[in-house]
Amino acid sequence: MSDLRVALRAQFPSLASGRVYLDNAAGGLIPQHSIDAVQAHLTRYGATNALPGHQPGAEVLALRQRAREATALFLNADPADVALGPSATALAFRLGAAFSRLWGVGDEVILSGLEHEANASPWRELEHVGVKVKVWHARQPDMRLHLDDLKALLTERTRLVSVTAASNALGVKPDLPAITQMVRGAGAWTAVDAVHSSPHHLPDVQAWGADFVMFSPYKVFGPHLGGLWIKGEHRERLPWPKLSFFAPGDMAGLEHGTPQYELLAGWLGTLDYLRELGGKPELTRAALVAAYGHIEALEQPIEKKLLEGLLALPNVTVYGPHNLDDRVGTVAFRVNGETPTQTAQRLTAQGVDVAAGHFYAVQPLSDLNLYPEGIVRASIAHYTSQEDIRRFLNALA
Repeated sequence: MSDLRVALRAQFPSLASGRVYLDNAAGGLIPQHSIDAVQAHLTRYGATNALPGHQPGAEVLALRQRAREATALFLNADPADVALGPSATALAFRLGAAFSRLWGVGDEVILSGLEHEANASPWRELEHVGVKVKVWHARQPDMRLHLDDLKALLTERTRLVSVTAASNALGVKPDLPAITQMVRGAGAWTAVDAVHSSPHHLPDVQAWGADFVMFSPYKVFGPHLGGLWIKGEHRERLPWPKLSFFAPGDMAGLEHGTPQYELLAGWLGTLDYLRELGGKPELTRAALVAAYGHIEALEQPIEKKLLEGLLALPNVTVYGPHNLDDRVGTVAFRVNGETPTQTAQRLTAQGVDVAAGHFYAVQPLSDLNLYPEGIVRASIAHYTSQEDIRRFLNALA
Protein backbone atom coordinates (compact mmCIF):
# COMPACT_ATOMS: atom_id res chain seq x y z
CA MET A 1 0.00 0.00 0.00
CA SER A 2 2.93 2.39 0.52
CA ASP A 3 3.66 2.48 -3.23
CA LEU A 4 -0.01 3.12 -3.98
CA ARG A 5 -0.12 5.97 -1.46
CA VAL A 6 2.95 7.60 -3.02
CA ALA A 7 1.38 7.35 -6.48
CA LEU A 8 -1.91 8.79 -5.27
CA ARG A 9 -0.30 11.69 -3.42
CA ALA A 10 1.34 12.75 -6.68
CA GLN A 11 -2.15 13.33 -8.10
CA PHE A 12 -2.99 15.98 -5.48
CA PRO A 13 -1.09 19.20 -6.32
CA SER A 14 -1.87 20.80 -2.95
CA LEU A 15 0.38 18.25 -1.24
CA ALA A 16 3.39 19.66 -3.11
CA SER A 17 3.43 22.56 -0.62
CA GLY A 18 5.14 20.31 1.91
CA ARG A 19 2.62 21.15 4.62
CA VAL A 20 0.80 18.48 6.60
CA TYR A 21 -2.92 18.78 5.86
CA LEU A 22 -5.11 17.28 8.57
CA ASP A 23 -8.31 19.28 8.01
CA ASN A 24 -9.88 16.87 5.53
CA ALA A 25 -13.14 16.92 7.51
CA ALA A 26 -13.63 20.54 6.45
CA GLY A 27 -12.84 19.89 2.79
CA GLY A 28 -10.81 17.37 0.86
CA LEU A 29 -7.92 18.13 -1.45
CA ILE A 30 -8.60 17.95 -5.18
CA PRO A 31 -6.95 15.52 -7.63
CA GLN A 32 -5.57 16.79 -10.91
CA HIS A 33 -8.41 15.02 -12.76
CA SER A 34 -10.93 17.37 -11.16
CA ILE A 35 -8.83 20.51 -11.61
CA ASP A 36 -8.33 19.73 -15.30
CA ALA A 37 -12.05 19.07 -15.78
CA VAL A 38 -13.03 22.45 -14.30
CA GLN A 39 -10.47 24.29 -16.41
CA ALA A 40 -11.49 22.43 -19.57
CA HIS A 41 -15.16 23.23 -19.01
CA LEU A 42 -14.56 26.93 -18.43
CA THR A 43 -12.20 27.10 -21.39
CA ARG A 44 -14.69 25.44 -23.74
CA TYR A 45 -18.00 26.80 -22.45
CA GLY A 46 -17.40 29.81 -20.20
CA ALA A 47 -20.74 30.45 -18.51
CA THR A 48 -22.84 28.92 -21.30
CA ASN A 49 -26.16 27.71 -19.93
CA ALA A 50 -27.92 24.40 -20.55
CA LEU A 51 -30.21 25.28 -23.43
CA PRO A 52 -30.98 22.68 -26.10
CA GLY A 53 -31.37 25.18 -28.96
CA HIS A 54 -27.65 25.33 -29.79
CA GLN A 55 -24.79 22.85 -29.68
CA PRO A 56 -22.84 24.22 -26.67
CA GLY A 57 -26.05 24.49 -24.64
CA ALA A 58 -27.02 20.94 -25.52
CA GLU A 59 -23.58 19.72 -24.47
CA VAL A 60 -23.88 21.50 -21.13
CA LEU A 61 -27.33 19.98 -20.67
CA ALA A 62 -25.83 16.54 -21.29
CA LEU A 63 -23.11 17.30 -18.72
CA ARG A 64 -25.79 17.96 -16.12
CA GLN A 65 -27.40 14.59 -16.82
CA ARG A 66 -24.04 12.80 -16.70
CA ALA A 67 -23.32 14.37 -13.33
CA ARG A 68 -26.66 13.19 -11.98
CA GLU A 69 -26.14 9.65 -13.33
CA ALA A 70 -22.61 9.44 -11.92
CA THR A 71 -23.79 10.72 -8.54
CA ALA A 72 -26.48 8.05 -8.55
CA LEU A 73 -23.77 5.42 -9.06
CA PHE A 74 -21.89 6.91 -6.13
CA LEU A 75 -24.97 6.62 -3.91
CA ASN A 76 -26.28 3.32 -5.37
CA ALA A 77 -29.44 5.13 -6.40
CA ASP A 78 -31.74 5.97 -9.31
CA PRO A 79 -30.65 9.18 -11.13
CA ALA A 80 -34.23 10.45 -10.97
CA ASP A 81 -33.95 10.56 -7.17
CA VAL A 82 -30.78 12.70 -7.03
CA ALA A 83 -30.31 16.49 -6.83
CA LEU A 84 -27.08 18.50 -6.90
CA GLY A 85 -26.93 22.01 -5.47
CA PRO A 86 -24.64 24.56 -3.83
CA SER A 87 -24.39 22.69 -0.51
CA ALA A 88 -25.95 19.90 1.51
CA THR A 89 -27.20 22.54 3.95
CA ALA A 90 -29.04 24.47 1.23
CA LEU A 91 -30.69 21.31 -0.08
CA ALA A 92 -31.72 20.27 3.44
CA PHE A 93 -33.42 23.62 4.06
CA ARG A 94 -35.34 23.21 0.78
CA LEU A 95 -36.45 19.77 1.91
CA GLY A 96 -37.39 21.24 5.28
CA ALA A 97 -39.64 23.73 3.52
CA ALA A 98 -41.55 20.79 2.07
CA PHE A 99 -41.88 19.19 5.49
CA SER A 100 -43.28 22.44 6.88
CA ARG A 101 -46.17 22.11 4.41
CA LEU A 102 -46.87 18.54 5.53
CA TRP A 103 -46.52 18.66 9.31
CA GLY A 104 -47.64 20.84 12.18
CA VAL A 105 -48.95 20.78 15.73
CA GLY A 106 -48.89 17.27 17.15
CA ASP A 107 -46.07 16.03 14.90
CA GLU A 108 -42.58 15.25 16.21
CA VAL A 109 -39.04 14.95 14.87
CA ILE A 110 -36.03 13.46 16.62
CA LEU A 111 -32.49 14.78 16.15
CA SER A 112 -29.50 12.59 16.92
CA GLY A 113 -27.11 14.07 19.47
CA LEU A 114 -24.20 13.73 17.03
CA GLU A 115 -25.48 15.98 14.27
CA HIS A 116 -23.82 18.69 12.24
CA GLU A 117 -26.35 21.51 12.10
CA ALA A 118 -27.03 20.79 8.41
CA ASN A 119 -29.03 17.79 9.65
CA ALA A 120 -30.51 19.58 12.63
CA SER A 121 -31.26 23.28 12.04
CA PRO A 122 -33.49 22.66 8.98
CA TRP A 123 -35.66 20.36 11.07
CA ARG A 124 -35.62 22.68 14.09
CA GLU A 125 -37.20 25.26 11.79
CA LEU A 126 -40.31 23.06 11.88
CA GLU A 127 -40.92 24.30 15.42
CA HIS A 128 -42.30 27.46 13.75
CA VAL A 129 -45.25 25.40 12.47
CA GLY A 130 -45.77 23.63 15.79
CA VAL A 131 -43.67 20.49 15.33
CA LYS A 132 -42.09 19.21 18.55
CA VAL A 133 -38.33 18.56 18.39
CA LYS A 134 -36.64 15.95 20.59
CA VAL A 135 -32.94 15.10 20.96
CA TRP A 136 -31.60 11.55 20.99
CA HIS A 137 -28.48 12.20 23.07
CA ALA A 138 -25.28 10.21 22.66
CA ARG A 139 -24.06 8.51 25.82
CA GLN A 140 -20.88 9.75 27.41
CA PRO A 141 -17.96 9.28 27.59
CA ASP A 142 -17.59 7.58 24.19
CA MET A 143 -20.48 9.56 22.63
CA ARG A 144 -22.18 6.61 20.96
CA LEU A 145 -25.88 6.41 20.14
CA HIS A 146 -27.89 3.60 21.75
CA LEU A 147 -31.02 2.14 20.17
CA ASP A 148 -32.77 1.79 23.53
CA ASP A 149 -32.63 5.57 23.92
CA LEU A 150 -34.14 6.08 20.46
CA LYS A 151 -36.88 3.56 21.13
CA ALA A 152 -37.91 5.52 24.23
CA LEU A 153 -38.33 8.68 22.13
CA LEU A 154 -40.30 7.22 19.21
CA THR A 155 -44.09 7.63 19.27
CA GLU A 156 -46.92 7.34 16.78
CA ARG A 157 -46.45 11.08 16.23
CA THR A 158 -42.79 10.79 15.11
CA ARG A 159 -42.40 11.91 11.50
CA LEU A 160 -38.62 12.12 11.05
CA VAL A 161 -35.40 10.99 12.72
CA SER A 162 -32.13 12.66 11.67
CA VAL A 163 -28.86 10.80 12.13
CA THR A 164 -25.34 11.14 10.82
CA ALA A 165 -23.44 8.33 9.10
CA ALA A 166 -20.32 9.60 10.89
CA SER A 167 -19.87 12.48 13.31
CA ASN A 168 -17.93 15.34 11.72
CA ALA A 169 -16.50 16.32 15.11
CA LEU A 170 -15.95 13.01 16.90
CA GLY A 171 -15.65 10.43 14.11
CA VAL A 172 -18.34 8.13 15.58
CA LYS A 173 -20.18 5.84 13.11
CA PRO A 174 -23.73 4.85 14.16
CA ASP A 175 -25.35 1.60 13.00
CA LEU A 176 -27.50 3.02 10.22
CA PRO A 177 -29.37 -0.14 9.10
CA ALA A 178 -30.43 -0.89 12.67
CA ILE A 179 -31.55 2.70 13.20
CA THR A 180 -33.53 2.99 9.98
CA GLN A 181 -35.21 -0.37 10.64
CA MET A 182 -36.41 0.84 14.04
CA VAL A 183 -37.58 4.18 12.65
CA ARG A 184 -39.38 2.51 9.75
CA GLY A 185 -41.10 0.18 12.21
CA ALA A 186 -42.45 3.25 13.98
CA GLY A 187 -43.87 4.58 10.71
CA ALA A 188 -41.38 7.47 10.42
CA TRP A 189 -38.72 8.61 7.95
CA THR A 190 -34.95 8.83 8.41
CA ALA A 191 -32.71 11.63 7.14
CA VAL A 192 -29.05 10.62 6.98
CA ASP A 193 -26.15 13.05 6.84
CA ALA A 194 -23.46 11.20 4.87
CA VAL A 195 -21.22 14.24 4.45
CA HIS A 196 -18.49 13.08 6.81
CA SER A 197 -18.65 9.37 6.10
CA SER A 198 -18.51 9.61 2.29
CA PRO A 199 -14.76 10.31 1.93
CA HIS A 200 -14.03 7.16 3.95
CA HIS A 201 -16.80 4.68 3.08
CA LEU A 202 -18.81 4.45 -0.14
CA PRO A 203 -22.44 5.47 0.49
CA ASP A 204 -25.17 2.92 -0.17
CA VAL A 205 -28.66 4.32 0.23
CA GLN A 206 -30.21 0.93 -0.51
CA ALA A 207 -28.28 -0.91 2.20
CA TRP A 208 -28.84 1.89 4.71
CA GLY A 209 -32.63 1.82 4.33
CA ALA A 210 -32.92 5.59 4.70
CA ASP A 211 -35.50 7.92 3.18
CA PHE A 212 -33.27 10.96 2.63
CA VAL A 213 -29.47 11.14 2.32
CA MET A 214 -27.29 14.20 1.86
CA PHE A 215 -23.58 14.46 1.12
CA SER A 216 -21.01 17.01 -0.06
CA PRO A 217 -18.77 16.28 -3.08
CA TYR A 218 -16.23 18.78 -1.77
CA LYS A 219 -15.58 16.48 1.18
CA VAL A 220 -15.05 13.65 -1.35
CA PHE A 221 -12.11 15.30 -3.17
CA GLY A 222 -14.41 17.29 -5.46
CA PRO A 223 -15.52 20.92 -5.89
CA HIS A 224 -17.89 22.81 -3.60
CA LEU A 225 -21.25 21.14 -4.23
CA GLY A 226 -23.98 19.42 -2.23
CA GLY A 227 -25.97 16.32 -3.06
CA LEU A 228 -29.36 15.02 -1.92
CA TRP A 229 -31.09 11.69 -2.50
CA ILE A 230 -34.80 11.19 -1.85
CA LYS A 231 -36.41 7.78 -1.86
CA GLY A 232 -38.42 7.65 -5.07
CA GLU A 233 -41.76 6.85 -3.47
CA HIS A 234 -41.63 10.10 -1.47
CA ARG A 235 -40.82 12.60 -4.21
CA GLU A 236 -44.28 13.42 -5.53
CA ARG A 237 -45.60 13.77 -1.97
CA LEU A 238 -43.11 16.50 -1.05
CA PRO A 239 -44.32 20.04 -1.85
CA TRP A 240 -40.97 21.86 -1.85
CA PRO A 241 -40.84 25.45 -3.15
CA LYS A 242 -40.06 25.37 -6.88
CA LEU A 243 -40.43 27.21 -10.14
CA SER A 244 -43.95 26.77 -11.50
CA PHE A 245 -43.09 24.74 -14.60
CA PHE A 246 -41.41 21.86 -12.76
CA ALA A 247 -43.59 18.79 -12.34
CA PRO A 248 -44.25 17.58 -8.78
CA GLY A 249 -41.46 15.29 -7.68
CA ASP A 250 -38.97 16.46 -10.32
CA MET A 251 -35.67 16.75 -8.41
CA ALA A 252 -34.61 19.58 -10.73
CA GLY A 253 -37.17 21.66 -8.84
CA LEU A 254 -34.92 21.41 -5.78
CA GLU A 255 -31.88 22.64 -7.72
CA HIS A 256 -32.86 26.31 -7.41
CA GLY A 257 -31.25 28.56 -9.98
CA THR A 258 -28.59 27.85 -12.56
CA PRO A 259 -26.28 24.94 -11.65
CA GLN A 260 -22.55 25.47 -11.27
CA TYR A 261 -21.74 23.56 -14.45
CA GLU A 262 -17.98 23.90 -14.11
CA LEU A 263 -18.25 22.30 -10.66
CA LEU A 264 -20.37 19.48 -12.03
CA ALA A 265 -17.57 18.89 -14.53
CA GLY A 266 -15.05 18.90 -11.69
CA TRP A 267 -17.12 16.37 -9.73
CA LEU A 268 -17.12 14.10 -12.78
CA GLY A 269 -13.35 14.52 -12.85
CA THR A 270 -13.14 13.40 -9.23
CA LEU A 271 -15.29 10.36 -9.97
CA ASP A 272 -12.97 9.58 -12.88
CA TYR A 273 -10.08 9.67 -10.40
CA LEU A 274 -11.97 7.17 -8.25
CA ARG A 275 -12.71 5.05 -11.32
CA GLU A 276 -8.99 4.95 -12.05
CA LEU A 277 -8.23 4.09 -8.42
CA GLY A 278 -10.68 1.21 -8.75
CA GLY A 279 -8.76 -0.06 -11.77
CA LYS A 280 -11.75 -0.15 -14.11
CA PRO A 281 -12.06 1.18 -17.70
CA GLU A 282 -15.49 2.71 -17.07
CA LEU A 283 -17.22 4.41 -14.16
CA THR A 284 -19.47 1.77 -12.62
CA ARG A 285 -20.64 0.93 -9.14
CA ALA A 286 -18.11 -1.92 -9.16
CA ALA A 287 -15.33 0.57 -9.94
CA LEU A 288 -16.32 2.71 -6.98
CA VAL A 289 -16.55 -0.30 -4.66
CA ALA A 290 -13.02 -1.29 -5.71
CA ALA A 291 -11.74 2.27 -5.21
CA TYR A 292 -13.15 2.45 -1.71
CA GLY A 293 -11.60 -0.89 -0.89
CA HIS A 294 -8.24 0.79 -1.51
CA ILE A 295 -9.29 3.91 0.40
CA GLU A 296 -10.27 1.95 3.51
CA ALA A 297 -7.07 -0.11 3.39
CA LEU A 298 -4.96 3.04 3.05
CA GLU A 299 -6.70 4.80 5.92
CA GLN A 300 -6.72 2.02 8.52
CA PRO A 301 -3.04 2.18 9.59
CA ILE A 302 -3.07 5.99 9.48
CA GLU A 303 -6.19 6.20 11.64
CA LYS A 304 -4.61 3.78 14.13
CA LYS A 305 -1.39 5.79 14.33
CA LEU A 306 -3.32 9.07 14.77
CA LEU A 307 -5.64 7.85 17.52
CA GLU A 308 -3.08 5.84 19.46
CA GLY A 309 -0.52 8.62 19.16
CA LEU A 310 -2.89 11.18 20.65
CA LEU A 311 -3.99 8.85 23.44
CA ALA A 312 -0.34 8.32 24.38
CA LEU A 313 0.31 12.03 25.00
CA PRO A 314 -0.12 12.85 28.72
CA ASN A 315 -1.22 16.46 28.19
CA VAL A 316 -3.95 15.65 25.64
CA THR A 317 -7.61 14.81 26.25
CA VAL A 318 -9.29 12.85 23.43
CA TYR A 319 -13.09 13.08 23.09
CA GLY A 320 -15.25 10.34 21.63
CA PRO A 321 -14.29 6.68 21.18
CA HIS A 322 -10.82 5.66 22.36
CA ASN A 323 -10.75 2.62 20.07
CA LEU A 324 -11.01 1.99 16.34
CA ASP A 325 -14.43 0.31 16.44
CA ASP A 326 -17.11 2.03 14.36
CA ARG A 327 -15.25 5.28 13.80
CA VAL A 328 -13.51 7.13 10.98
CA GLY A 329 -10.15 8.89 11.04
CA THR A 330 -11.32 12.09 12.69
CA VAL A 331 -10.18 12.72 16.25
CA ALA A 332 -11.29 15.51 18.59
CA PHE A 333 -8.96 16.61 21.37
CA ARG A 334 -7.70 19.43 23.55
CA VAL A 335 -4.26 20.19 24.94
CA ASN A 336 -4.06 21.06 28.61
CA GLY A 337 -3.33 24.75 29.15
CA GLU A 338 -4.23 25.81 25.59
CA THR A 339 -7.41 26.86 23.89
CA PRO A 340 -8.21 24.94 20.70
CA THR A 341 -7.33 28.00 18.64
CA GLN A 342 -3.97 28.39 20.37
CA THR A 343 -3.14 24.75 19.65
CA ALA A 344 -4.10 25.03 15.99
CA GLN A 345 -2.14 28.26 15.57
CA ARG A 346 0.93 26.72 17.21
CA LEU A 347 0.76 23.76 14.84
CA THR A 348 0.15 25.74 11.66
CA ALA A 349 3.24 27.82 12.44
CA GLN A 350 5.14 24.52 12.22
CA GLY A 351 3.57 23.57 8.89
CA VAL A 352 0.89 21.27 10.31
CA ASP A 353 -2.70 22.26 9.59
CA VAL A 354 -5.50 21.11 11.89
CA ALA A 355 -8.78 22.81 12.70
CA ALA A 356 -10.17 24.45 15.84
CA GLY A 357 -13.75 25.32 16.71
CA HIS A 358 -17.17 23.69 16.96
CA PHE A 359 -17.54 22.76 13.26
CA TYR A 360 -21.33 23.25 13.43
CA ALA A 361 -21.51 20.20 15.73
CA VAL A 362 -23.45 22.20 18.30
CA GLN A 363 -25.33 19.38 20.04
CA PRO A 364 -22.50 16.90 20.73
CA LEU A 365 -20.08 19.60 21.83
CA SER A 366 -22.75 21.21 24.02
CA ASP A 367 -23.37 17.84 25.66
CA LEU A 368 -19.62 17.61 26.35
CA ASN A 369 -19.58 21.20 27.73
CA LEU A 370 -17.16 22.18 24.95
CA TYR A 371 -19.40 24.61 23.03
CA PRO A 372 -18.79 27.22 21.69
CA GLU A 373 -15.01 27.18 22.10
CA GLY A 374 -14.92 23.69 20.69
CA ILE A 375 -12.08 21.29 20.13
CA VAL A 376 -9.01 20.69 18.01
CA ARG A 377 -9.83 18.33 15.17
CA ALA A 378 -7.33 16.23 13.22
CA SER A 379 -8.84 14.43 10.23
CA ILE A 380 -7.21 12.19 7.65
CA ALA A 381 -7.90 11.10 4.08
CA HIS A 382 -6.57 8.21 2.02
CA TYR A 383 -3.63 10.34 0.84
CA THR A 384 -2.50 11.09 4.42
CA SER A 385 0.87 9.47 5.11
CA GLN A 386 2.58 7.96 8.13
CA GLU A 387 5.08 10.83 7.89
CA ASP A 388 2.21 13.33 8.13
CA ILE A 389 1.08 11.79 11.41
CA ARG A 390 4.64 11.63 12.74
CA ARG A 391 5.15 15.33 12.02
CA PHE A 392 1.81 16.18 13.60
CA LEU A 393 2.48 14.26 16.81
CA ASN A 394 5.98 15.69 17.11
CA ALA A 395 4.71 19.24 16.59
CA LEU A 396 1.91 18.72 19.10
CA ALA A 397 4.26 17.32 21.75
